[in-house]
This record gives sequence, C-alpha cells and structure tokens, in this order.
Amino acid sequence: MSKPARTDSKVVPGAKSRYDDFLYTHINQTLSIHGTANFLSWHRYFTWTYEQALRNECGYQGYQPYWNWGKWANDPANSPIFDGSDYSMSGNGVFQAHDCTQALPTQLNCVPPGAGGGCINSGPFKNSKVNLGPVSPTLSGVGLVPNNGTVYNPRCIRRDVSSWVSTRYASEKNTTDLITGYTTIDDFQTTMQGDFANGEYGVHTAGHFIAAGDPGGDIFTSPGDPVFWLHHGQIDRVWWIWQNQDIKNRQNAIGGTITLNNSPPSRDAKLEDFNLKSRVLKECLLVTP
Repeated sequence: MSKPARTDSKVVPGAKSRYDDFLYTHINQTLSIHGTANFLSWHRYFTWTYEQALRNECGYQGYQPYWNWGKWANDPANSPIFDGSDYSMSGNGVFQAHDCTQALPTQLNCVPPGAGGGCINSGPFKNSKVNLGPVSPTLSGVGLVPNNGTVYNPRCIRRDVSSWVSTRYASEKNTTDLITGYTTIDDFQTTMQGDFANGEYGVHTAGHFIAAGDPGGDIFTSPGDPVFWLHHGQIDRVWWIWQNQDIKNRQNAIGGTITLNNSPPSRDAKLEDFNLKSRVLKECLLVTP
C-alpha cells in the first residue's frame, strides 16, 4: 500500500498504490471472472500472484493465510480475523446507522444492519484508504463514481461484520456439505458462489457479506478490503479439498460459459482458452519470478 502504482495513470488515474494495481485488475475483469467457468482458476491465480508480490516486493516470508469461516461463524466479530488486534485484519466498523445491506443480485435477502456500518478504527488497517470505486455498492450512503470506479476516490474501509450471514451460509456444515455433496464442477462452483434464484448466498458470497460494507460488499471492488485475500485463500482451499476427492477427474474439470451467469449467452469455456495467467500479468504488471 506504500509503494507506487504501476498501472498507467492515463487509464486509471485513481490508482495511487501497488495495492491499487490488484484492485483495478479485479474491477476490470469482474464480469468475466464471476459466474463463469474460470471463477475458481482465475481467483486461485490472482491470490497466488498477490502472495508473490508480498514476498518479492514487500519482504514477506510467509504464505497466504486462509480464513476458515466455520471456525468462528457464531461470532466472527470477536474472531482473530476481526477482533481489531495487532495481527488481525482490523476490526468491525464503528456503529453508523444504515439500511439493510442489499446483497447482489437482488433476489438475495438483505443483510440486517449490525453493530458496525462505519469506518474501521482498530487494527493495522484503521488508517488505510480505498482509492478506487465503488462500482456496485451495497451499503447505504455509498455513492457511485464515474468511469467504472477508476477515478481517485479516497475513503476509509467500512464494515458491518455479520453473524447473521456467517451462521446461515458459512458454517462448518455449509463447507462440508459443499465438499461432499456435489460431484460435478458445475454444481460445486454454482453452489459455492450462491444459488441466487433460491435466495442462497453460498460460502463465496457469504464470506464477502460477513465483512460487508465498502468496499467488501462490492463485487467489483471487494479486494479493496484486505480480508479479501484470506477469504479467497479459503475458497481455494475448499476447491482443492474437493478436487482431491477425485483428483484424476477433477483437477482439470471446468464447466460453464465465459460470461457472467451466461448473460449475454456465450459459448462454453475450454481449457485451451486464452491463458488467464498471462492476462493477469499483462494487465497488472505484477511480479518478477
């Protein structure tokens, strides 16, 4: 966050930091990396690439941690993830009256307002700023910015940590049932992302709306909240556990089309499609080996 951006300022004038390079990459590709055949593989590589940047550019010597949602589903605000301690991902937002958080798409139930809603004021990210977006805000009082969120719009990280979401959609049972209950990649990844038509969040959408707020609840700008990386570390862990139940048939299994929820209708994806790794590297000018 303290290093300068590599993104072309003529293309993304709001990108001020190296962290913004990653955020813009997600913003720019959101409509082709959610509800598509490459949702899981793209985010696996994105998370790995971020880890490499932490190591090669910031001196980090560890690995990307994951957030086991179910372990603290009953009280996420007091978990080591959100308790506001020095090694947490910072705490809940301060209380700020707000309407229910409208998770997208709109078929999903609103998340009842909790004890937060305002800026985080504890932990290592309490003074951090989000520079890009919002593009698709879900928290009341957050306004849109022009040019697909690429202008400079510095603001605090806002959260409303929700046990209402975690107990319903991110429990240990939700994760176990996901791993053991589905044998095809189509069913697995669709259930993971959310059965929106039936009002089910799925563990992916749930993780984002446990933190909620701005930018965490915005499908485009969610990486602006650093808990994103722990959430997607767990998404990838769950996928890898599922793959290993039948590695021969699941390691390279893909399913779905190349547009968000097949809208507009598009062809099925193929393993031979354009190399996603190259796209991420090209657009984000990411890491050196």
